[in-house]
Amino acid sequence: MTTIPSGRRIEQAAVNALRALLQRHDHVVEEISGQNDYGEDLFVTFAEAGRVTNDVIKVQVKGGASWRRSYGYGVPVRQHAETWANGNVPVFCVVFDPDTERLYWANATEQLRVGGHGGGRPRTVRLPGTAVLDDATLAAFVDKARAYVGGYRGRNAVLAHLGEMAGVSFDRSDRVLHWVNDCDEQLIFWQRPGEPYATLLHSDLDWDPVPITPARLLIPGGAALGPEFGSDFPEELRRFSPIALVGGVILNMPEALWLASCFSATEWARRGAEVGWGRSAGPVPWVLLTGALSGA
Repeated sequence: MTTIPSGRRIEQAAVNALRALLQRHDHVVEEISGQNDYGEDLFVTFAEAGRVTNDVIKVQVKGGASWRRSYGYGVPVRQHAETWANGNVPVFCVVFDPDTERLYWANATEQLRVGGHGGGRPRTVRLPGTAVLDDATLAAFVDKARAYVGGYRGRNAVLAHLGEMAGVSFDRSDRVLHWVNDCDEQLIFWQRPGEPYATLLHSDLDWDPVPITPARLLIPGGAALGPEFGSDFPEELRRFSPIALVGGVILNMPEALWLASCFSATEWARRGAEVGWGRSAGPVPWVLLTGALSGA
């Protein structure tokens, strides 16, 4: 006689609870065959105002108290790391706790991609105890999931990838430019329209944001590029400096010229912005310049 696995009932109850919640709000749910463990249980196609959208996610559903952790709930990644992180459709994890009869969720793809940029992917997808999924919170969940799915398309996919790499979130209106230097270090130039400065994100600086302006970009012989470059530095240093730097960060010449071109291409985005620091802050103190030039 065939034995029914002890966990089958609670796992099916978890799938049924999630399906019922989504279908109450007109979203389309398709169950994936459970004959093989591919790491996903449901396809979910989101609807809006009674119409089916093009936004689709996969969901791994778990049920039972065994998934509880001190921070909420945890779903082991196991052999699914590559497909969850780099598949064409993002994967979300949902846990059903039979004692509370509540559902909890997390974006597995996002956690694995962000964690992977840090040098090693997480072995467990974490579902916070505050990430409850019910009738009251479903709309917010759908908005977040659809926004993430939108990041997989066209230019948004590039912004999503760079943002995950640097640990920041870019808006669709932001100007984001990417550079890889000869040491395989990655630099991101980030300009938000209306802000008087841009932000430099550098992998060798642990992606810590550095506010920069053209006035603080010192390039040897850079006066020929235009009066706006390096204008916060003393004229003597602009003419004879042996190195390039911006915001206290030492650059090589290709990096400096790349930043200059980034500033030129995004000048329109800073035009008319109220300057809160930059040139109004006055010349850069010589003590800072001495430290930067000496590598201190």
